[in-house]
Parts: sequence; C-alpha cells; structure tokens
Amino acid sequence: MRDYPSIAAVDLGSNSFHLVVAREVDGRLQLLHKEKQRVYLAAGLDDDFNLSDDAIARALDTLSQFATTLHDFPKESVQVVATYTLRNCKNLNYFLAKAKQVFPYPINVISGQEEARLIYQGVANHEHDSHNRLVIDIGGGSTELVIGQHLTHKLLSSRNVGCVTMQKAYFADGKLSAKRFKKAEIKAEQQIESITASYLRLGWNTVIGTSGTIKAIAAMVHELTQADEITLPILEQIKQLFIDAGHIDNVSLKALPEERKTSIAGGLAVLIALFRQLGLERMRLSEYALREGLLFEMHQTDEFDIRTRTINTFSDHYNIDKQHADNICETIKLFTTQLKEQWQLSSYDVEMLCWAAKLHEVGLAINSSGMHKHGAYIVRHSQLPGFTQAQQLRLSALVRFYRKKIKMPELTELIDEELTHFNRVLAVFRLSVLVNQKRQQDQLPELSITAVDNALILHIATEWLESHSLFQADLEQEQNYLKTIGIQFNLSFG
Repeated sequence: MRDYPSIAAVDLGSNSFHLVVAREVDGRLQLLHKEKQRVYLAAGLDDDFNLSDDAIARALDTLSQFATTLHDFPKESVQVVATYTLRNCKNLNYFLAKAKQVFPYPINVISGQEEARLIYQGVANHEHDSHNRLVIDIGGGSTELVIGQHLTHKLLSSRNVGCVTMQKAYFADGKLSAKRFKKAEIKAEQQIESITASYLRLGWNTVIGTSGTIKAIAAMVHELTQADEITLPILEQIKQLFIDAGHIDNVSLKALPEERKTSIAGGLAVLIALFRQLGLERMRLSEYALREGLLFEMHQTDEFDIRTRTINTFSDHYNIDKQHADNICETIKLFTTQLKEQWQLSSYDVEMLCWAAKLHEVGLAINSSGMHKHGAYIVRHSQLPGFTQAQQLRLSALVRFYRKKIKMPELTELIDEELTHFNRVLAVFRLSVLVNQKRQQDQLPELSITAVDNALILHIATEWLESHSLFQADLEQEQNYLKTIGIQFNLSFG
C-alpha cells in the first residue's frame, strides 16, 4: 500500500483551537483526524488588550496536546495560523515566546482579510454551484464576510465583532433580556453598516454559514423546527426562547451544549444583525472553514501558490519593470547560492527576496523622492492575500531599506525575527539591487561573493571596476551603510 504524506493545519481561534490532519491521495485531500479544544482566548483579553495569564495557560496546555499529536510531523508539513485575539493582543511576543517552549511549529498571525480569504477557500473547495455566494463566519472576536464565485473571492471583509466579545459586553453574567439583545444587535449592525452597500451592490445567490457559532445555531434551528436552513423568523424564535428563559443556564436545548452557552447569546445577536442589515432570507451550513482552506493551499503545487499570484497582480497594478525585477532576482539567486552554506540561507529567503525585488519600486507610484519609504508603506498596509502579518512586515522592511541609510529603530519595529539572519538577507538584497541599478544586465562583469561570519566580500574584476568609477563609489558608500547592521563589506579585485 502506498504511503501518502500527511499534512496538518492548526487554527488558533478566539474561542477554540482546532487541529486537522489530512493526506494527499492522487491529488485530492483525505481528512484523517480532527481535534478541537475550547480555549476562550478572547475572554482573556482585558480592557488594554493584554491576554491574561489564565488564558495563556489554557492556550499553552492545548498547544502542548497538539504538539503530542504532531510529534513526528516535519515543520514544512504543518501550518499554524492565529486570528483575532492574537493579532490584537498587546503581549503577543510574550505569548509566542511561551508557546515556542511547548509547541515547535511557527505560529503565523494573519490579518482579518487573510482569515476571510482562507475561510472562503475552505468552503469553496467543497461547493459546486456556479453563482455568487456569500460566506459568513462568526468567530470569537471577529466576523468574516466573503462574496465569491467558484474558487475566486470578489469581496473580503473582517469586522471586529464576535460571539465572545459580544457576550462579554452584553451577556457576561448570563442574564438574557430583550433590552440586552437590542443593544447587542445595534452594536453589531454598527460594525456591519459601513460595508453593507458594497456587499448589496455585488450581490449573491446563496448564503453559507460556517464554524462553531453558526453550526450551534443551525443545530438549535433543526431541533426546534426540523429545518436545515436558518431564517430570520427562526432566529427571532430562538431569541424569544432565550429571553423567556431569563438566564442562559435556564435554556434547555439538546443542541446547545454547556460549553457553548458561554458565548451563544453574543453569537445569536451578531447573526440576527447580519440577517437584518444585509437582508438575508436564508442561510445553509457548511462543515468547512479556515483550517480546510489552509489544507487546500498546502497541497497545491507552486504553480498555484497564492502568494506568487498576489505579488504578480500587485506588480502589474503598479506597472513594475518586470525585466529589472527578474534581473535582480537572478542576482539574488547567484549570491544566495554562493552564500548558502556560510550564511545558512534557505529557499524561503530566496523566495522572499525575489518577491521583494518585484515590489521594491512600488513607491514610484507616489513619488521618486523617498520611493523606498512610500513603497514600504504601501506594502505594509495593502491587502496581500496569502501572506501572514510577519511575512508582510518582512517584505515591507526589505522595501524600506533596500537603499540609503538603515535606521535600526525603524527596522526593529518591523522585524521580530532574529536580526542577525535578517540583516544578512537584507545585505544580499541591497547588493543585488545595487549591481542592477543601471538596468544594463549585459554590461555587468562576472561577480562572485563570499562570507566569513559577518564579513562579506564581493569579488570583481579590477579593470572593469576602474572603468566604472561611479559604481565603485556606490559600493564604497554601501560599506558604510552595511556597518550599521554589523556587516563588514569589502571588495576583492581580481
């Protein structure tokens, strides 16, 4: 029997942590194993958005359990994403340092837009209709809404309103009343109203709900009415049942487990607000969501890498000189091949550098003066589907400091990884751009580069360099720039 490799996706949500294991069988995903642990992470956020010690302890305990499940999985076979609570908490770095002690896989904090995109991919890969669909996911801290067709999203949004945060704000003591529901629904509608017009303008044929909150509500709907679709009248019926109960502990429905009672009223208020604000008639449930979207993208070939498509679309939008970017990428590949052993440069480093090469001139769209600063701002604050927040900041840092002075306070604000390695990657990028700045690839001499620790040596023909005095001056100036980040750059003539 053929041994198919397994892959795993981990979703660190605001309410629950999920682990899904699958394997690729003849180009298709086969789900093998699922784990879910309620962590109530969003409930552990204080008013200053610091995560409490208790919430961190619950999270670490679950991560330790997941690590046991994944103990024989190589790092490249596991993708871990964190959503609303971790992307908003102030003590994220403290949490990540603690998590690293019990969980060996990198945790990627993703934006709300990226979360919405992955949710859509998870749903869309298991749907077969050809019309516009609206996908909604009510999480613990945020709600994602996506309109798409087939596998392509058309409109993405993530709103900072979720079942746990609404529960804390309006139903923390478990008491249920018409007045509380009205306040919660109005608050949720306020979060949605700014995007309503654009969603109604694009339109949809079907509405699909996914994940825990909507799944729990769908189960209650089925218990009360035997219906398989959610409608506003049924939601109002459930709300009235809650109000009549007076307290969540008095709600007696088989479809509502005890652990879901801590957040269901908040989630119900959000869903009612969505139905009203968007004029929804009915919603059906999908069993698939973010983690299945992660798995789908993991088993795709490089040809379908969403990040490559994103960079190409981005560079097209900003009319980037593709030949120039390709030339820089070729130099990057030359230098990284020669420095691979000395500086432990990986294929991921090469990939990031070549993407940065395609982005480094986007600032020209604003002004050639300070273009690197403009470009870094654009890259940092744009929607880049497929990229985690850390990856996007890394690209922004490469674009910001590919030329001129390197300002360490700004650099450390963008980069939370080990700086020694990043500085080496940055040095490779700066030199690759520098040697191609004249955009005359055919006139470049033969180049080679070596390194010993943080000493970097560029080998170049003496005769050629003497006839290109401006280029020599630029290289000598670069020596001073690289000293700022601890790189001793020298020239070797031959």
